[in-house]
Amino acid sequence: MGSTSPHSASASLAPLPDDLTRAIERAGYYPALVGDVVQAALGGQEVVSHLVHQETTFDHDVVRRHITVLALTTSRLVIAHADDHTDERPDHEDLATATTESVPLSAVRGVMLTHVVSRPQDYRPGSLGREITLTLGWGAVSRIDLMPATCADPDCDADHGYEGSVASDDISLRISAEAEGDAALQQALGFARELSASIGHSRPADRR
Repeated sequence: MGSTSPHSASASLAPLPDDLTRAIERAGYYPALVGDVVQAALGGQEVVSHLVHQETTFDHDVVRRHITVLALTTSRLVIAHADDHTDERPDHEDLATATTESVPLSAVRGVMLTHVVSRPQDYRPGSLGREITLTLGWGAVSRIDLMPATCADPDCDADHGYEGSVASDDISLRISAEAEGDAALQQALGFARELSASIGHSRPADRR
């Protein structure tokens, strides 16, 4: 039995929409890699709406890049995240990781938009500000942060077991028109509207 190469497997999937491909290319973070992992996660389903968000952070003297792609189909929310994990040794080799998660729309708990409005006394109706934070909650994956439990007695050396907190790995993205442009802000608002309208009631699944 012949084996299937990665290239032939990728070619058998439906191509990404042109506007999503262009958004991934504009972000500039290994677009071929990101495009392939998003395409594989979609598995041929049609993309109703999407959001691509690229961010650069500074960890001491190391610059790290991150990209998040959100793709909405009629039945799922696909989340793809890729970032740098560069080895800091002198002979280092660049390394990137790309993770995807597929969430049924029935599992999405909510879509929260925080609008940041400067000079609210001068707010013009319909403008909605120049910056938003988009938070999506689905609670599909949670982590438990544990630490040794303590008591108020500084001289106590008894074993009090462990205490901890449960934190969900939901996602929060900040989009600013000043940093990323009006088009990016409007794309994020449109995606939030589409996703909000899609949750809370069932829609027919895409045909493969």
